Amino acid sequence: MTATVVDLSRFQFATTSIFHFFFVSLTVGLAFLIAVMETFAYLHRKRGRADTYDRMTNFFGHLFLINFAVGVVTGIVQEFQFGMNWSDFSYFVGNIFGVPLALEVLMAFFLESTFIGLWWFGKDRLKPWMRLGSIWLVAIGTQVSAFWIVLANAWMHHPVGYEVVGGQAVLTSFSEVVFNYKAWLYFAHVQGSAWTVAAFFVLAISAFHLLRRRDVEVFSPALRIALVFAAIGTVFSAASGHSAAQYARDDQPMKFAAMEAQWEDAPAPAPWSLVADINEAERRNDVSVEVPYVGSILAENNLDAGYEGMIGLNERYKEMYGPGEYIPPVTWVYWSFRIMVGIGSLLLLAAFTGLFLWWRGRLDSRWYLRSLVYLVPLPWIANFTGWITTEMGRQPFMVYGLLTVDEGVSANTTGEVLAGLVGLWVVYLALIGLDIFLLTTTARAGVHRRPAAEMASAPAPDWTSPQHYGKEDR
Repeated sequence: MTATVVDLSRFQFATTSIFHFFFVSLTVGLAFLIAVMETFAYLHRKRGRADTYDRMTNFFGHLFLINFAVGVVTGIVQEFQFGMNWSDFSYFVGNIFGVPLALEVLMAFFLESTFIGLWWFGKDRLKPWMRLGSIWLVAIGTQVSAFWIVLANAWMHHPVGYEVVGGQAVLTSFSEVVFNYKAWLYFAHVQGSAWTVAAFFVLAISAFHLLRRRDVEVFSPALRIALVFAAIGTVFSAASGHSAAQYARDDQPMKFAAMEAQWEDAPAPAPWSLVADINEAERRNDVSVEVPYVGSILAENNLDAGYEGMIGLNERYKEMYGPGEYIPPVTWVYWSFRIMVGIGSLLLLAAFTGLFLWWRGRLDSRWYLRSLVYLVPLPWIANFTGWITTEMGRQPFMVYGLLTVDEGVSANTTGEVLAGLVGLWVVYLALIGLDIFLLTTTARAGVHRRPAAEMASAPAPDWTSPQHYGKEDR
């Protein structure tokens, strides 16, 4: 198998995964945020003051529905790649992967698709409590869906509850797979990042309209709701990400060392690399700016922690897994991790600055509202670089310690993989372009100036109309 086929297959799966996650992160976070908005609408409806929150929920619900509808297509195509480019991997993990992927469809996708239709298209027919229950079931369904997908991915990083029989990993303990600590750590981090994406999406749209003094009665409370979500999401994402990195020091030490570009062992107290000029060919850093002691704190929350370097780990891996090269693409892992952390810190600062301004009664400051509009793409970039860190950090393994990338690739030709890559890029870029166009058009239109093309709900019946008392109704 030529390296070109492997590289193209890796690039295709990586890019299409990022394309798919463009939709997923917003869907998972926005579903929960809209459920909260719907709850406010329900509570205010009981007091006769639901108009503001009804319009807020309908507006952001329209955006959610657009993203959900377009994003579903990308998920279907994503799964086909397991057979197209990674057939040997699919053969090895199929007995285990089939379980969470099937449960995701049975327990989550049908739940989401059914109740999102009831919530949106039957909103004028359902009783308020039914509509509220429908959107909460959609929100729960998105979380369940995310969990099963993350569970499958986490098993690749920390395989448990299996035995290898006849060249295949066979499931021996479903409970061990479900309660894999790696899965829950990753799920918590994905959840926090999804809330952050959705929160800054709503913040940017609300700020855009508040700067123009349009629909202030709707977007001002929407800004406050999203601000609380942004604060919770950024803190939750940072805390879970920190824990995940510390666990990686124990079960994926090579990834942890690559995140710090640490070639030699780092005894306690270990420094933290702020920036480095990485020379992968000679396995050293030509320049490295380090902060003393911080590396130990990040590794174990104390000053007594050190960690192994990549050169020593590579020799130990050779003894454990056989001859080969086990150092991942260090430059990608190192800088992706820092971009993610840098953006996360900026978003955390932006969220708590907003809470401070809210407390001081200055949340309508124009400089802050403008900054929220410009921040909107950053949560996605942080998500993408986080996935790059996670997935490239475990290279060359597809299933950690069991199956390498070279062993999992399909027996395709370079031309076949390239053709698939180009085709998928065309389709995915078109879908993302369509999604961005529809979201932008709808978001800029605002609450009252609705776009020409709108997904309307089923009209409520007029029970006083004579047509309901005709012969056909009797």
